[in-house]
Amino acid sequence: MAVFRRTVLVCAAALLLSGAFAGCSSMPWNEAARNIENSKRLRVGMTKSEVLGVMGDPVSDELFSTPDVWYYFIQTVWMDGLTTEDECMPLVFEDGRLVGWGNPFYTQYRIEKKKGGKKLEL
Repeated sequence: MAVFRRTVLVCAAALLLSGAFAGCSSMPWNEAARNIENSKRLRVGMTKSEVLGVMGDPVSDELFSTPDVWYYFIQTVWMDGLTTEDECMPLVFEDGRLVGWGNPFYTQYRIEKKKGGKKLEL
């Protein structure tokens, strides 16, 4: 009887643990880690379709998303279930080609655009 009880307890524990970890692949930190790792394969001059092949789909349902600036989730700042701009890495395109990525690049890009709309020399 003790062996049967122990077997039932082990099976029940295994079932509970498997259910608890079943959704881990969709947790935000996994997406963030994957996006950071994938960003190491980005290269200036890549087309939008090449970037999609490397990074997958960008965050698209947020107000800060635009056709020429794509955002990818890279960190959780607020545990509110919302994706905010400060939790994302921007990828900037001109004429359908990647010109740069990351918040430091995008900050400088916006400054240059305000100064006169010239393209950044890369």
